[in-house]
Amino acid sequence: MSNSAALPLFMSRSVFDPDPELATVREAEGVRRVSTMFGQDAWMVTRFADVREVLGDPARFSNAQRTAPRLPGVELTDEQITRMRAGNLLAFDPPEHTRLRRILTPEFTMRRMRRLEPRVRDIVAEHLDAMEAAGPPVDLVSAFALPIPSLVICELLGVPYADRGDFQRRTAKALDLSQPVEERVAVQLESRAYMTELVARARKDPGDDLLGMLVREHGDDLTTDELIGIGGLLLLAGHETTSNMLGLGTLALLRHPDQLDLLRNEPSRINSAVEELLRWLSIVHSGTFKFTTTEVELSGVRIPEGELVVCALPAANRDPALVPDPDRLDLARGDLGHVAFGHGVHHCLGAPLARMEMHLAFPALFERFPGLREAGPPAEFRAFNVVYGLTSLQVAW
Repeated sequence: MSNSAALPLFMSRSVFDPDPELATVREAEGVRRVSTMFGQDAWMVTRFADVREVLGDPARFSNAQRTAPRLPGVELTDEQITRMRAGNLLAFDPPEHTRLRRILTPEFTMRRMRRLEPRVRDIVAEHLDAMEAAGPPVDLVSAFALPIPSLVICELLGVPYADRGDFQRRTAKALDLSQPVEERVAVQLESRAYMTELVARARKDPGDDLLGMLVREHGDDLTTDELIGIGGLLLLAGHETTSNMLGLGTLALLRHPDQLDLLRNEPSRINSAVEELLRWLSIVHSGTFKFTTTEVELSGVRIPEGELVVCALPAANRDPALVPDPDRLDLARGDLGHVAFGHGVHHCLGAPLARMEMHLAFPALFERFPGLREAGPPAEFRAFNVVYGLTSLQVAW
């Protein structure tokens, strides 16, 4: 698919803001039939209450695709598709999803995250030291926003950090919807082969990391394909989302100096600042598509059984029914219950880790470089991606 292809409405952005047409749909219709980039139509849900209803009801809005779509140029057997789905929590509904999630949840509690905090603090400081030593200008994405979450998830999972160049390249390509679908599938198969090796190594000699723990404590309950799927999902989600929040969030603060001053003057506001940035930026456009298992009605619109439903998360998080003046970035709002991490059974498993990394990284960055500013070529946004963000952000201080 070429970059000249039209972006679906739910992925369309103008710098930090969702496409204005999304607000029009939300106010007037609530639900609209739209095109996706895969040649299928979907029902786009835009209102906060409706999005929560969809995300909160896996019985009527299923994640588990009954039959795999046949994509042009991609030759995968049913067995390959089944094996690639194994362990991917996003591809299942309860009770299968519940079984996998229950195994992983204890590893992502706030208590467990607090144990990781000193190490994450060190990782942040090391990258700030390297930026300072290199001197300005620096690309904040490649020097700070991408490597910090990558190193954290590598250490947590037990993935060699030396392999990060390869897995970052594969992830970037797999999530880039402007790439031909056969190339995206090819890198997914490469990623799977890589994780297969790591799981085999963990089966032989389980370490203290997450893969080692899964083998030691759940090696009999989880198939090898499930271990590979879990590892692959956590590696991808663990660096891709947080890194884009760090890059885009920094740019948002630099372009809203009054809000940055508020955070600098009152560092105790970091919790509410992170929640407001998550709401306002909503870097995940839609999360996974859902399938209706019965006829449903949302905002007076009837959707038949067996239809695709897509949640426009940026539209829901900018709904005036959620917050007053929703298009304004206001770090003083506090946590008002956004859906940036989803909602319901598929609420982001790694949310406590992402929050902890942002709570540490943003204040440390602005404390170390009080004069941080945009410098050089303007920031580059990436539009055709499952996760919205920046490809580069040149800064000086």
